[in-house]
Amino acid sequence: MPKSRIIVLGSSNTDMVVQTERFPKPGETILGGDFFMNQGGKGANQAVAAARLGGDVLFVTSVGNDIFGKTALHALQKEGVDVSYTRIDQGTPSGVAVITIDRNGENNIVVAPGANGALLPDEVRHVEDLIQAGTLILMQLEIPIQTVEHIISKAAHRGAKVILNPAPAQTLSQNILNKIYLLTPNEEEASLLTGIPVHDISSAQLAAKILVEKGVQNVVITLGSKGALALFEGTYIQVPAQKVMAVDTTAAGDVFNGALAVALNEGQPIPDALTFASQAAAIAVTRLGAQSSSPYRNEIEKYYQTTQNQI
Repeated sequence: MPKSRIIVLGSSNTDMVVQTERFPKPGETILGGDFFMNQGGKGANQAVAAARLGGDVLFVTSVGNDIFGKTALHALQKEGVDVSYTRIDQGTPSGVAVITIDRNGENNIVVAPGANGALLPDEVRHVEDLIQAGTLILMQLEIPIQTVEHIISKAAHRGAKVILNPAPAQTLSQNILNKIYLLTPNEEEASLLTGIPVHDISSAQLAAKILVEKGVQNVVITLGSKGALALFEGTYIQVPAQKVMAVDTTAAGDVFNGALAVALNEGQPIPDALTFASQAAAIAVTRLGAQSSSPYRNEIEKYYQTTQNQI
């Protein structure tokens, strides 16, 4: 199947990262380790992940007219991402995320959305002409929910497919759920959307069933070290997690979503697409940073060959 352009709408942030042995308790100050800055934001992370894996990616975002925004756009262009539809906000700073990573590679993240919050429906109307039957659109929830709903409605009307990664976790209207081709929550997000605790394959199956009953066409629930569970076209599919030593899990979900979008856009069967996305995420967690951790296509192929030889 010939692949088409992937449109990613979402956030762009600058990540300010501190490594530490453990997370501080409320009111506690502790000394951390190394500090570094990376390009981040769920939208930008997913756009870079898709581009590195061979996707033809158009990224729609909003950044401030500041050094953070200019640096972010330059980095995206170097990755081969088309940023020609980016909105430059003259009065609001670019988004920033403050990230703490502990010795186990787990993270705490606080985001100041900045210009991401100004990506309102009126600011994305110039993108609507690009939405056609068969277009694949990937979105998250670090931009205003009314913009997400607006694009989903346009996509449904024109026969385009929307993959929605519902992160950060929040409730979704029935109007959104009814028009999503694929919803990709993690355990926490699936729990919020369904009202049941999701912590293993069995509970993930129940949550996926509830989400489909709510109107979502297909669901993939990521379960961290327990892999991923899909309910796709009426069939449950389970993919185990790849066994690696995690260093930083910051962008694992974003890499998974970007890789999944590429695989589905290429027409890969869902089991293969899930395995491909799982392999990409596994490589990402062995590296520090958000966009910088995303693997390239040849690394996925090398990883696959290595794991096959170990079987």
